[in-house]
Amino acid sequence: MKSNHYPVINGAESIYFSGNHIGILLCHGFNGTPQSMQFIGEQLSTYGYTISIPRLSGHGTYYLEMEDCTYNDWISDLQTAYEQLKTSCSTVYIVGQSMGGALTLQLAARNQHINGVFLINAAVTEVAYQDLIDSKTPRFIDEDSPDIKKDSVFEITYDKVPLNAIQQLLSLMEDTKKKVEQVTCPAVIFKSAIDNVVSPSNSDFILNNVTSKNKKQIVLENSYHVASMDYDAPLIVDSIHKNINILEDNECIKTSEVRVL
Repeated sequence: MKSNHYPVINGAESIYFSGNHIGILLCHGFNGTPQSMQFIGEQLSTYGYTISIPRLSGHGTYYLEMEDCTYNDWISDLQTAYEQLKTSCSTVYIVGQSMGGALTLQLAARNQHINGVFLINAAVTEVAYQDLIDSKTPRFIDEDSPDIKKDSVFEITYDKVPLNAIQQLLSLMEDTKKKVEQVTCPAVIFKSAIDNVVSPSNSDFILNNVTSKNKKQIVLENSYHVASMDYDAPLIVDSIHKNINILEDNECIKTSEVRVL
């Protein structure tokens, strides 16, 4: 991660819960922080999993710090967190929301030993920033309130973001689009029925283009874009836990069938 020139916002720090040999790496989205994934991580930790939620470079400090970040910095941040988690966990699953979903797909394409991915409104083909791809001005773009259906939910975000950072997000999406077919691990794709930031068609594209033999889509009927903080967050936790149990049981069956001659 790039060094900070500004202090980390209180509550936006990276999060880690020590647990068993099954690790779950959670990745927040563009202009988000680990706080947006905290509920999911905390709830999953109660099942005994080891949880890591890193803060991506340029996020959770001051908006100027995003200006010098590239999407490769964000990939590197998640790759580093994955490698750190692998030192204590024999099995690792990744959960990515929005831009975090694109970063998750990047890691799954380059690390074939990832045991599975869970994508929440992943951004790959179309986002609300699309019309800024060739813009030269303004230097900073004002941000709307986070797209959350549930009332009285506070997400730590910047009230403006650099145009350069938005264009890095769009470049990341374009690069990820080309790599989706390289993803072969099990994939569970959550998409909100109504998403005012990332079109649900992004999730359909991923479902149709990952080459995973084990893949499924789950529609979130009562959440908008930041579903990890919305009404369907408990459903997401439950689905992740149940699917990990199924995958782990299947792996045990495969292992028991191996015979040494």
